[in-house]
Amino acid sequence: MRPDISIVIVNWKAKDFLKKCLKSIFDYQNDYQVEVFVVDNDSQDGSVEMLKEKFPQVILMPLAKNIGFGAANNLAIDKAQAEYIFLLNPDTELTKDFLDHAFVYMQSNPGVGIIAPKILNSDGSQQLSIRRNPNLLSQILVLFKLINILPNNRILSNYLFKNFDYTKEQSVDQIMGAAMLIHKSVFEKIGIFDEKFFIWFEEVDLCKRARQANISIRYFPGAEIVHHGGESFSQANSLKKQLFFNNSLLYYFYKHKAIWQSFIILLLIPINIILTLVYVIFFKRKTK
Repeated sequence: MRPDISIVIVNWKAKDFLKKCLKSIFDYQNDYQVEVFVVDNDSQDGSVEMLKEKFPQVILMPLAKNIGFGAANNLAIDKAQAEYIFLLNPDTELTKDFLDHAFVYMQSNPGVGIIAPKILNSDGSQQLSIRRNPNLLSQILVLFKLINILPNNRILSNYLFKNFDYTKEQSVDQIMGAAMLIHKSVFEKIGIFDEKFFIWFEEVDLCKRARQANISIRYFPGAEIVHHGGESFSQANSLKKQLFFNNSLLYYFYKHKAIWQSFIILLLIPINIILTLVYVIFFKRKTK
C-alpha cells in the first residue's frame, strides 16, 4: 500500500531529540500510512543503534561520513513513495493533530507545492521561521554580525520579516528547512536540493527555484510542530559553522545574483572571519 506521507529526517549527533521526534510521529500518526526515513550523517553517538533497537519500522540509511543536509535529504527523497514528502529536523516534535491538519490542507489545495507549518519554541512561544529573500545589504549586515546589535535596523527587520503575521495563512518567499511539507511533483519539476550547499541556504535556493517555476509556497498556521532549535548543528564549533555559512552564502549569491554582488561578499568574508575569531577567543571564552 502506498504511504500517505513520507517523512525524511537527516540526523547528526541528535540521538535524544531524534528519539522524541520519532515517538511523536508514531504516537500521532493516527490512521495515516506513514513511511519514515532517517538518514544518519555518521553521528557516532549511538543514534544508529538506538534506531535499530527502538524503531525497527524506520527506514534507516546510515552513512559513513557527513555528506551535508541537502545531499542526505536527497538520498531519501529519491526513495520516498508518498505523494507528500515531509522534511523534518530531528530536534522537532509533532503535535497531536499535525498530520490531520497538514494532510487535509495539502489535499484541499492542490495548487500549493510547499507548505510551512507554524513552528513553536520549546516553551510554546512562536518561533520566527519565515524570512524574506536575502539581498546584498541584509547579508552585509549579517556578515558584520549586527543582527543582534541592531535589532531594530530597518534592513535587517525587513529581511527577518519581523512584522510577519504568524496567525494568517499566506504566500511566502522562503521557509525554514526544519519543517517543509512538499508535494513530490515539486521535486520532479525543479529537481532536488543543490548538493553544493553543505548546510545553510539549501532550502532558500529550493524555494527560489520553486517560485521561479510558479510553484506556490504557503505558510499554514493550522498545523503546528515544536522545534527545539539547532540542537544538532549547535555542537559544531563557531568558526566551523561560520565557514559553512560563508561558503553557502557566497554560492547562493554566485548562483542567483549579479557577479559584482558575489565579489562584494567574497571581499567581506575575511572581515567576517576576523570578527568570528574575536568572538570565539574573547567573548565565548569569558562565558565558560
